[in-house]
Amino acid sequence: MQKILSAMRRAIQDYKMITDGDRIFVGLSGGKDSSLLLSALAAYRRFSPEKFTLEAITVDMGLIKDVDAPFAALTAKCEELEVPHHIVKTDIAEIIFDARKESNPCSLCAKMRRGALNGKINELGGGKLALGHNADDVAETMLLSLIYEGRFSCFSPTAYMSNSGVSLIRPLIYIEEGDIKSAVERLNLPIVNNPCPMNHTSKREYAKELIKHICKDVPFAKDRILGAIYHPERNNLWPTLLD
Repeated sequence: MQKILSAMRRAIQDYKMITDGDRIFVGLSGGKDSSLLLSALAAYRRFSPEKFTLEAITVDMGLIKDVDAPFAALTAKCEELEVPHHIVKTDIAEIIFDARKESNPCSLCAKMRRGALNGKINELGGGKLALGHNADDVAETMLLSLIYEGRFSCFSPTAYMSNSGVSLIRPLIYIEEGDIKSAVERLNLPIVNNPCPMNHTSKREYAKELIKHICKDVPFAKDRILGAIYHPERNNLWPTLLD
């Protein structure tokens, strides 16, 4: 956990993610990233120079018929960490897969889940939303943006969502997926298997596999991609054309 905490603390400090008195809500899906983020933030608050409170929100998308068992494991972990756990029941799955029959639902699903999280945060009095995006997500997002949108772009370490008034932080952006998997196994954290029918078939999964393939020939390729994002002064793009 020490390696995880060190990298997370550096990200928090580099981008000033946490300030004194913050009320932070972890978007706890039950996946490895969010589960580790919750445990890491719970450990970090013991020695953080900024004092903050911590809570967790789980969005029930309606994909699991019997959610009591997996969600009970998350709640038990939250109780162990002395973190309040809020569960938000939604009909996101029904809307996306049954009503709209979306063939590429990931973007809409993400927006609806974010909306559910933000709504609950505001209902509870406001605060910051912490999400578990890791370094691999950073590289994959940049690659997806380049391939499908024709631009060099990636999500920000922090963001203010003006439509909801909720600030967003991503404390795991310096931590690679492999290190997260190892930490989750060592800590024996509860994991809820992803029941989404699009799991492992999305464009993001394609980007993940593409980076793996590139790294077979160029082992340091992912590190170079991340370096270009973490250090924008390395960019050497063409200037805007003048009239």
